[in-house]
Amino acid sequence: MSRIGKKVINIPAKTKVEIKDNLITATGVLGSLSYTVPAGITPELKDGALTFTVAEGRVKELNALHGTTRANVFNIIEGVTNGFSKVLEINGLGYRASVAGKKLNLELGFSHPVNLDIPEGLTVVVDPKSGAVTIKGSDKFKVGDFAAKIRRIRPPEPYKGSGIKYQGEHIVRKAGKTAAGGK
Repeated sequence: MSRIGKKVINIPAKTKVEIKDNLITATGVLGSLSYTVPAGITPELKDGALTFTVAEGRVKELNALHGTTRANVFNIIEGVTNGFSKVLEINGLGYRASVAGKKLNLELGFSHPVNLDIPEGLTVVVDPKSGAVTIKGSDKFKVGDFAAKIRRIRPPEPYKGSGIKYQGEHIVRKAGKTAAGGK
């Protein structure tokens, strides 16, 4: 059995978890999310603790899914309880971001502004001083996917470091051209 799959998920007091057939639904302060458990893996809810067991004789083929299922269910419970967030930093001369309604407007040195629709269930906040873009939501996949989509528009370049990067991300910088002595 998977080491991660064997771990018990403790359900927080303000979160409600329901199991119907192979569908797990978590409802909390930030909304409701559900996950379909693959066939062969059985969820069990006892005394505020959720565990997953693998069907006899199928341990070898379901070992990877066992850990993945446990991690995905943990993420939906964590999402409806506390939520997830990603912070992107925009560096560059004249690079700006702003939110207008359900659109994120980015000015990143192109001849035109880039407008992105903010997905349902996500909140985007732009800090006016630093220009940092904060993406918040209860679905970890949606938050990470939208952050990656924004970063992909103008990834940081290695010479000046201008572009969009995750907060805390280290960019390996390259040395530029140097004036060589006359040979």
